[in-house]
Amino acid sequence: MTQPPPWPGPPGHGHGPQHGQGPPSPHGPHFTPPRKRAWPYVLAYGGGTMLLSLALVLVYVFTAGTGSRVPHTDSAASAPAPPPVSSTGAFPTTTSQSDSPSSTPPAGGASATGQANRPAKVFALADHPILQDPNAGLANRACELPAWQSTPEGAKAFFTAARGCLDEAWEPFLRAYNLPFEPPRLHFPSAASFDTQCGKINVGIATAAYYCEGDLYLPFDGLQTEQYGDAPGVYLALFAHEYGHHVQEMAGIMDAAWERIYAEGQDSAAGREMSRRKELQAQCFSGMFLGAHVDQGGSVTRAMYDAAWYDQETRGDDTSGTHDHGSNANYAKWWRAGAYDNRIVDCNTFAAPSEDVS
Repeated sequence: MTQPPPWPGPPGHGHGPQHGQGPPSPHGPHFTPPRKRAWPYVLAYGGGTMLLSLALVLVYVFTAGTGSRVPHTDSAASAPAPPPVSSTGAFPTTTSQSDSPSSTPPAGGASATGQANRPAKVFALADHPILQDPNAGLANRACELPAWQSTPEGAKAFFTAARGCLDEAWEPFLRAYNLPFEPPRLHFPSAASFDTQCGKINVGIATAAYYCEGDLYLPFDGLQTEQYGDAPGVYLALFAHEYGHHVQEMAGIMDAAWERIYAEGQDSAAGREMSRRKELQAQCFSGMFLGAHVDQGGSVTRAMYDAAWYDQETRGDDTSGTHDHGSNANYAKWWRAGAYDNRIVDCNTFAAPSEDVS
């Protein structure tokens, strides 16, 4: 989880729809064959069974959208197979391309004084600029990772390399919308507990990874390697989910979500629903990342992607017993929505009806 901003949080700058207000289309993407566009992207992400702690921070739970679209609903018994082909997402750019649609993000440019606008967060939810372009997605890239080794040193090498891939994917995307960017700071605590600016955190099976205000903690003892073994897709998906919270932080979505949670009450039904919207969006962002990097000639293989695809059904509130991350079905649904079509508009959990973020 992420530590919420100090009360009362940032001033409101455009909130999403009221809870329960859904988009016009009740069905959303139907997992049709991926579209061919200028920037090839594919699908992938893996998960495990960790729990996101309900503390005031963003922890990944190893428990095993779209401005106007929501993920297709699949039953756990008949989950769709991962798509066999890759597709392409149009990367946001300020220069149009003749062979594919491109997005020209708002913001940026020059101010009334002629000075270039400095990158700044936009405190918004459903109407956030990055969630509006139906063709915007992550560029296809080859991500080079060391072979997974279930040791503290091996995990550190793997996640450090993965951060480089995630930086290369998300930095140009955010900067295209004149949003700030800096890489998250990685920490690999080895003690039974560790201190953060969000407080003391105890390592356990519910604390596989922990994000707090630009710091991402990856305690090896929380990864449950004795259960998952050499499962790089699982660990990469975990990391990409937490990095998704960093994307929310850089964009201003995290602050806007926490402001709403504070206003509603953290333990209220509305506050928990907002928490689920936030967490399910990180799921979708994770799916986008693996989907954009699988089968691109790097280390993210189809086997890693397939394992991640099916693993999503094993995690969520049904497994953890909480009510702040989403049901197992929705946890899988939003991850697959991001992985399958690599369109950030499909990750607009803040515009989805309540049943799709339950």
